[in-house]
This record gives sequence, C-alpha cells and structure tokens, in this order.
Amino acid sequence: MSVSAPDLETTAKTTKPTDRELELEWFRNVYQGDGMPQLTVRSVIMGALLGAIMSLSNLYVGLKTGWGLGVAITACILSYAIWTTLRKIAPALIKTDMSILENNAMQSTASSAGYSTGSTMVSAVAAYLMITHRQLPFWTLMGWTFFLALLGVMLAIPMKRQMINIEQLRFPSGTAAATTLRALHQRGDEALKQARSLFYAMGVGAAIAWFRDGNAWLGSFAKAPAALRALANRFTLPDMYPLFGLRIAGKSSMKWTLSFEASAIMIAAGTIMGWKVGWSLLLGAIANYAIAAPYVWTHFPGAIPSLGYRGIVSWSLWTGASLMVTSGLFTFFAQWKTVVRALTPRRSLATGAGEDDPLAAIEVPSTWFWTGTGFAALGILAIMHFAFHVTPWMSVLAVVMTFFLSLVACRATGETDTTPIGAMGKITQLTYGLLAPGNTIINLMTASVTAGAAASSADLLTDLKSGYLLGANPRKQFLAQLSGVFIGTAVVVPMFYVLVPTAAALGSDKFPAPAAQVWAGVALLLAKGIGSLHPVARLGLLIGGGIGILIPLLEMLLPEKAKPFIPSAMGLGLSMVIPV
Repeated sequence: MSVSAPDLETTAKTTKPTDRELELEWFRNVYQGDGMPQLTVRSVIMGALLGAIMSLSNLYVGLKTGWGLGVAITACILSYAIWTTLRKIAPALIKTDMSILENNAMQSTASSAGYSTGSTMVSAVAAYLMITHRQLPFWTLMGWTFFLALLGVMLAIPMKRQMINIEQLRFPSGTAAATTLRALHQRGDEALKQARSLFYAMGVGAAIAWFRDGNAWLGSFAKAPAALRALANRFTLPDMYPLFGLRIAGKSSMKWTLSFEASAIMIAAGTIMGWKVGWSLLLGAIANYAIAAPYVWTHFPGAIPSLGYRGIVSWSLWTGASLMVTSGLFTFFAQWKTVVRALTPRRSLATGAGEDDPLAAIEVPSTWFWTGTGFAALGILAIMHFAFHVTPWMSVLAVVMTFFLSLVACRATGETDTTPIGAMGKITQLTYGLLAPGNTIINLMTASVTAGAAASSADLLTDLKSGYLLGANPRKQFLAQLSGVFIGTAVVVPMFYVLVPTAAALGSDKFPAPAAQVWAGVALLLAKGIGSLHPVARLGLLIGGGIGILIPLLEMLLPEKAKPFIPSAMGLGLSMVIPV
C-alpha cells in the first residue's frame, strides 16, 4: 500500500526517521517514476500560453494595486478545462488527456512566466522610471528581467532538498495546487463547473472593461460610422462615479479620490486578499483621504501641493511607506528563529551519487546550480556596471546578499505562505543607503536584485512542493520552470513599454503603481535626507513608522481571539498610496 506525502509528514513527526529514510520513503512510495508523461511539448506550450496571458494580468494588476496574484491554481483549472474541451471538439487530433504530472509541469511553466518575471517590473523598474523620467533601453530591460528570474530559479536548487525533502516545510500554496490537481483528475464534473465559473467571471470583467474603454475608443474612432460612434458614446461607462454627491471640506469627494471605479479588478483582488486586509484598506482609506488629507489641506498650506491623487499621495506616501517598511522589517527581524535556521548550515543527506543516492538521477545536479548561478550573476554584474554604473564590489555584494536573503524569504514562504519581497528589498535599500548615500539608482537597482530573485526562488519552491506531493520528477519540473522564465520575459517586457510609455502614466489614477511609489520614496528619502520633506510629512513618517511597529507587537502580545480585530499593517499602509 502506497504512502501519501501527508503521511510522510506525520511519520516524520512521530518516529523521526533519518534524512535518508525520509527521502527513500518518498522515492519508493510516492514518486511516480518516468512511466507517466510529465515534461511534454504540449504541457510546455499550454503553460506558455496561460503564463503569457497571466503575466499580462499580473503586470496590469501590479501597476494598479501593487499586488501580485497567484497563477498556479488558476492555470491548473483553465488547462484542464481547455484540454477537455479540445478533446471533445477534435478527438482525432487530441487523443489523450494530460496526465496529472503534465498538468503539474504546465502550472510550473505558467507560474514562472506569469509571476516570477514581473515582480521587479512593478517595483524597482517602475520606480526607476518615476525618478529618472526615462525608460530603460529595451534590451537592457530584457536582460535585467531575464537574469534576475534566472538567478532566483538557480538559487532554489540547493534549498529544495533541505526545505522540501528533509524538513518538509508546508508551502501552503504548493499544497493547495497539488490538492486542486488531484480534484481535477478525480472529479472532472466538479472541475468543469469551477472552470465555467472562471470563464463567466472573465466575461463579466471583459464586458465592464469594454463598456468603459472599448466603447470610448470606438466612439472616438473617426472611420467608424456616425451612428455606431453615437451608440458607443451613449453606452460608455465613465472611469469614475461620484460618491453620492458627497462634499468634504467644501470640495467634491472626487477631489479626495473618494469615488466608484468602473472596474472589477478591486472586487477580484478583495476576494483574494481576504476580510482582514480588506477592512484594513477601507479603514486606512477613510482615515487618510476623508479625514487626515482634508485637515492637512486646510490647516497646513503647502503640505499637499494640489488636490487630486497626485497631490495627496505626495504627502501621504511617507506615512504609508514608513508604516509598511517598519512593519515588514520588524516582523522579519522578530522571526529570528527563522532567520537563524535559514542561515545555519544543516546536515544534508550527503550520501553521494549513483547507487548510494537513488535521488541523484532525478534531483537537479549541483553542476546546474553553479553554472546557472554563475551565468546569471555575470549577466547581472555586467548590466549593473554598464547600465547603472555600479562599482564591481557593490554589485558582487548585492548578489551575495541576495543569496542569503532569498534563503530567508523562501523559508518564510514555506512556513507562512507569504514571501517578504518588500522587506528583503528594503534591507538592501537601507544597506546601500549607507554604502552609497545620495545615489538613488544604485539604491533601487541593487534592491531590485534581491526582490526579483527572492520572488522567483520562492515561486519555484512552491511549485516543487506541489510536485513533491504528487510524485513528480523534480529535475523535469525545474526545466518546466526554467522555460517559463524565457516566456515571461519575452511577454512582460514589451508590454511594459505599451502600458507605461512614459513616466506620466505612473502615479496616475489609472496606474497608481503603489509598490513603485514606495520604492521610489525610500530611495529619494535616503538620497536627500528627511530634512527635505515638509514638516507634516516628517510627522507622518514618524507616526506611520510607530504604527508599523505597534501592529505586529500587538499581534505578538494579544491572545489569538483578539487578532481578527487588529488591522493589517500592510493594508493600512497600502491604502495611503492608492486612491480610495
């Protein structure tokens, strides 16, 4: 009788088998071998197509909200539904269903393409554009995005065997993806119902977007018939609706960004964020835009240069940014046990290769790690030197810091399902604020290395956890993830230029780019010093920093039943850098 992966975790806790016994138990009872299709052409093509679409979605949502949405589970459901439909339409052409391991490899490709290549685009790269008001050259950005994602994928290699095979960290999203795949392949009717719900929701979102943007385009299209243009203009939705005619401090609520947006994005994002983050966003938005901003505008002339989103956020950014930074860093350093475990060498299997180590033939070999890491590091060092004029020793330090901070980020993901990308980036920004004071470009791009690689490595380990539970070949899954890096880079970079042609597109109602604003704000603060800020902004900096420390302290000290009533620090901080 075979043993499932959860049984292995129970066994590990009760009988405490050795590292070798744990790996052999999985190899003998869970590993599916190479008899089942896994890394196939069709799985990679399907993953590439879904990953390309979702990379655009994540780029748009990231510029809009600062959030990155998970790809793996959605890709699993869509792939299953699409492939099942194609089999019914063309049974002579498509004769077999994808195996569960093919779908697992597919979601690895899709996840890599859709998530790991875009995180730096909506943060450090967008912040670079906001500060310099010039786009990076196309091939520079292509190389930068590719090498960062590649470095993250390679850094995950030495972590996989220890964190997943031996310690069996849970990686909740990876576990959820494995559960979803089992459900898809065991209960097809239920899976198709879930897929239909996805398609219905996509249709609603597309319809709203068309009536808002598509009709506006059609109404202004000179070559369209006059009757069609008139009809399109008649049914065009405005971007924003006033909030019931409400006036604050004698001004329309629209001036304070209090309005309804004709979009389904925030509704969808809210369902993923959850109730606590959602009510924290609402609380912070009301406190900032409906109470604090009108008070500051009335009593402290000059603190808010102009009404509207750009003017208000130029002041509130500092409170929100400091709240998120201090909260993220405090939480990070408070988890000192996790930090110690991540940085302390642990005894591995160390059984050699060949007959002594049956997993040597399926795990990613160390030669791939050294070759890939060296190649990625050289690419990053070259771009940092020639494009950003970073001295070699600072570039090398950034790559070395990235290795250790990625270890911590991946362990945090395995234990909590939250990758502290922001906190990792801020640690690097603070470090280079001391090493290269006044240089915002060095500050941004060195931190970009840490954040981009940490996101990619944590994403790969989450996917590898799914494969581990399903008995997949980790080497083949690594290759699927690696292929996604190429696909994601090829799609995300050109679309960034389309969505954000100039710096004027960022920080607007359409693309608030909250993550980029935080990165740019921290870089500018470290360059010019706190004295350059308006006194009220400096006060907000202190208040936000204090709240950012107070909230995680309360979560640590108060009983469990009180935690649902403690606001999310990230939710509060984020509400101050995006419109209501």
